[in-house]
Amino acid sequence: MGRYVARRLLQMIPVFVGATLLIFLMVNVMGDPIAGLCGDRECDPATAAQLRREFGLDKPVWQQYLTYMGNVFTGDFGTAFNGQEVTELMGTAFPVTIRLTIVAILFEIVIGITLGVVTGLRRGRPVDTGALLVTLVVVSVPTFVTGLLLQLLLGVEWGWIRPSVSSDAPFDELIVPGLVLASVSLAYVTRLTRTSIAENARADYVRTAVAKGLPRHRVIRKHLLRNSLIPVVTFIGTDIGALMGGAIVTERIFNIHGVGYQLYQGILRQNTQTVVGFVTVLVLVFLLANLLVDLLYAVLDPRIRYA
Repeated sequence: MGRYVARRLLQMIPVFVGATLLIFLMVNVMGDPIAGLCGDRECDPATAAQLRREFGLDKPVWQQYLTYMGNVFTGDFGTAFNGQEVTELMGTAFPVTIRLTIVAILFEIVIGITLGVVTGLRRGRPVDTGALLVTLVVVSVPTFVTGLLLQLLLGVEWGWIRPSVSSDAPFDELIVPGLVLASVSLAYVTRLTRTSIAENARADYVRTAVAKGLPRHRVIRKHLLRNSLIPVVTFIGTDIGALMGGAIVTERIFNIHGVGYQLYQGILRQNTQTVVGFVTVLVLVFLLANLLVDLLYAVLDPRIRYA
């Protein structure tokens, strides 16, 4: 296991370099950051040249990337155009988004897997048909529609929640935004779990366990569920990074100042340091989540062993 983890960590290095290089190049062709910094009025040539020297934008792109990566390995993600350190922005944004992601993942695990197991064991029955219709509707409706509708009904009309989340963003205020963020993924988890449960329920090892006289709950928990969760764990693991980086719409609706909000502001103002810094951390989150998923395979299925 240790050798496998070490090998996977080494494999992450070229993936990390390639992903960050691609993001760096894409952000640098997004537009002139100095123009975005100056606003509607153009900077005079002397001021623009001074700003380019100050932020290192007068150097070739490859040299800017090498300088940036060298600073990243020392913990320096650069300075935003407003003079604030990017690490300070991360220190305020990532805890909020992590709490929001935890709420969303809990919804996926508790509701999605539970509903998927129930419908998978009752395939073709009314509860299964109803769940398929509901999840199909959830997948079809855009997230911003779901978010605005829940905000209007629960926050404005009925007054059950605050229409916008406070600056501290405690867990109790993130329940509805977390549900909105997880809505589409929750529907996919439900359908994926249902399909996997329904297929494995007809497998020989399940019939053998039933023939031995094992209790139904033990057959489901020890045999059927563990083998059926492998594709679900894969989806949820890769969804962690997607939820953290894709929360722009949800955070904008509920006024949550998290990673999505900072990325939106960085793109809007063409703040390359902010965008590249946040995306660099999200790339690491994706890579570590994929490694964790691979290690969980061996926990769920004893037949899987890593050399």
